[in-house]
Amino acid sequence: MSPESRKLFFTRLRESNSAPRTELLYNSPFELLIAVILSAQATDLSVNYATAPLFQIANTPAKIAALGVNTLSQHIKSIGLFNTKAKNIIATCKLLIDRHAGEVPRDRAALEDLPGVGRKTANVILNTAFGETTIAVDTHIFRVANRTGLARGKNVRSVEDKLMKVVPAEFRKGAHHWLILHGRYICKARKPACTVCRIVDICGYRHKSTSV
Repeated sequence: MSPESRKLFFTRLRESNSAPRTELLYNSPFELLIAVILSAQATDLSVNYATAPLFQIANTPAKIAALGVNTLSQHIKSIGLFNTKAKNIIATCKLLIDRHAGEVPRDRAALEDLPGVGRKTANVILNTAFGETTIAVDTHIFRVANRTGLARGKNVRSVEDKLMKVVPAEFRKGAHHWLILHGRYICKARKPACTVCRIVDICGYRHKSTSV
């Protein structure tokens, strides 16, 4: 995809959604961190279903740590891998208290030191909570970037690195959300909705359908 097409790609996505944001519900960087940890191999809807009542009773590192693994597990048992996630979240809360005065750090290395937090989660926090121009490549973004020709790569890191090079600067802050929403609702894995896609004419997908 040419630089001109990439700019047009994001211009059109911005025209349809001028202020893209995550579909996870949160009221603080800490709540977002917990929601993103829970979202691994789970839908945002299922995470919101679990965190809504959880955050009403415990929405700080100290309060969630006080719940303990067993009680927290009961609150998030509707989410896949809930036992492992509960252990990671409790450990993360304790580290936030011990190392960061109960605050979510605005630093990649510090974030990735937290249990249950990898590069993708750190990128989400830096972008969504702190406004950094990071792009967290999940399965949706990996598919969209490769399928359209926006930024092809063999693994998520190579796609992330290429996106950071080729996405025009004015679009980098919102690129993560535009791409994930496009992949979730339009450029779907099994049956992409090419007939209603705003960038179908500049997309490099070989099997795209332009007829209803």
